[in-house]
Amino acid sequence: MKNDPFRASFDSLEELADMVSEMLRCPITIEDANHRLLAYSTHDDRTDPARIATIIGRRVPEKVINSLWKEGVIPKLLSSRDPVRVKTLEDIGLGDRVTVSVWKNDEVLGFIWALEIDKTLGDEDMACLKRAAEATKNKLIQVQTRKNKKEEQFQEFFWQLLTSHLVSNEEIINKFHSLQISPPNHFAVAVFQFSKDLTRDDEKHIAYLLKTVQQPRILLYTIDHQHLILFISVDGIGQPINKLNMFCELFVDKMKERFGIESIVQGFGSVYRNLLKVEKSYKEARTVLSVKRKFPDEAKEIHSYQSLGIYKYIDILIEKAEMNHNENYSLKKLREYDQKNNTDLVETLEVFLNKDSNVHEASKALNVHTNTLTYRLKRISEIGEVNLKDPNQKMTLFLDLKLEKFL
Repeated sequence: MKNDPFRASFDSLEELADMVSEMLRCPITIEDANHRLLAYSTHDDRTDPARIATIIGRRVPEKVINSLWKEGVIPKLLSSRDPVRVKTLEDIGLGDRVTVSVWKNDEVLGFIWALEIDKTLGDEDMACLKRAAEATKNKLIQVQTRKNKKEEQFQEFFWQLLTSHLVSNEEIINKFHSLQISPPNHFAVAVFQFSKDLTRDDEKHIAYLLKTVQQPRILLYTIDHQHLILFISVDGIGQPINKLNMFCELFVDKMKERFGIESIVQGFGSVYRNLLKVEKSYKEARTVLSVKRKFPDEAKEIHSYQSLGIYKYIDILIEKAEMNHNENYSLKKLREYDQKNNTDLVETLEVFLNKDSNVHEASKALNVHTNTLTYRLKRISEIGEVNLKDPNQKMTLFLDLKLEKFL
């Protein structure tokens, strides 16, 4: 092509977006691989709510990304170099548009979106969009190189926080500002443990999810073999523990749903204000993971250090139990009775205590009638010589059952 406009040198992505917009006669946006807005065509009032929200927020809204995954649009973009047509999704304010991926070898660097307002793009327009993607590649490589250098600085700073290398709040705040990050007023550290060391592809999937989630704000993250470590701001969030719980579960679900990565175990430390306590929150998150490894069934639903309860002290209790070789008299008697009579009173007792002495919940879990459970509890009290209305005795039985199971 003698007059191929894409052979020209572009000073910026904005200039390229404007040129493509003139050629196709429709609004254009250019995003990176994590759906952050890099450039958009100007002087054009033809748009839709999804594009307006993207321009205002400098990123594609999370609800739009989720819908595009559900509709199969993003999976297509991650596997094809051809333009993909997207039909109107009214519930998220998304009008008809065509999008194409920008590739460097086997890696997607970003996307170009063309909004079909007054016209439907034809075959020539589609070919033009593919050439635009090729012309955009070098600019996106430059963006990626700058981003990688900045992320190296972020990683180094985060490890300084995790190892208490920085000795004052003032020093930490100055470092935040030098990296152009707003220091949080409230934060927590979360750790996700994967079943194997993370590959480069895994890291890309993780980065994608972290950069497309809008709440809570992930300020810093790093990967250490099988562990993903996050520094999370919870500023302006009501009930931050609940929000962090929801985020942890959502992250695990989406890693499985979108990328087929399973068996992730999550935990997060306490919420703090003092930036010198980043390491403390990190160690607390690791404690949650440790408890989950030791008690996979009992602690499966526990994600926060605050919710560990008595499990916070389990290591101390295990050490004491191993030293003293103590044996719980009541549990011993109940086990002897179970063995002799082929009953399951110890299991009944454990379920009852796990359900906070709630007879209805315990009977449901055991799949027996409440009258049957009431009779069993009476027999447990008689055989084990224990008062199940005494909170101290119940707590002792609960702890000894957990310790016996671990030991």
